Amino acid sequence: MSSDDKPKVSWLRRITIGRNRRVTLIRGTILAILTVIAFKLSVLPVRVTGISMLPNYRDGEAHYIYRLAYRKHDPQRGDVVAVRFAGPSIMLLKRVVGLPGERIGFSTGHVTVNGQSLDEPYPLWPSNWEREPVELAPDEFFVVGDNRTMPMKDHTFGIAKRERIMGKLML
Repeated sequence: MSSDDKPKVSWLRRITIGRNRRVTLIRGTILAILTVIAFKLSVLPVRVTGISMLPNYRDGEAHYIYRLAYRKHDPQRGDVVAVRFAGPSIMLLKRVVGLPGERIGFSTGHVTVNGQSLDEPYPLWPSNWEREPVELAPDEFFVVGDNRTMPMKDHTFGIAKRERIMGKLML
C-alpha cells in the first residue's frame, strides 16, 4: 500500500482529535485529572455569609482564595484572607490589620497600630469601637471585618495564628 492509498484526514480532525483517538482520549483524561488536582490544591472557593465584610464584600457573593499566596511571604496589612477559626470547613473572610509584634487596638472607631491611627484606604463605615491594645506574638495577625458599624460583641475578629490563615482572596 503506497502513501497515496492512505485515507486523507482533514486538518480540522487532525488538530482536534489527533491522529490516534485513543491517545488523545488518554491525554485529555490525564489533563482533566491534573487540572482538578491543581485547582483543588491552589484555589479554594468560598461564599460570603453575613454582613461583616460590608461594604466591600456582600452576603452571598462567591469568591476564590488563593491557597499558595503565602508560601514565600506572610500576609500583609490590608490583605483579605480566609481564616479557619473552627473545624475544617468553617472559614471567615477577614482583613489583616495587625502584623506580628505590633500593638493593635481600637480608639474612637479607628484601628490603632502601636498607638498610631491606621490609614485604611478601602471603604469603611463609621464605627465607635473602643478596645485596649493587645500585643501580637511573632506568629499572630490581627484580623477584622470591614463592617465595623456592628456592635463589637456581634463581630468575630481578633488574633489569628499564622497556620490558621488559609490564603488570600483573589480579585
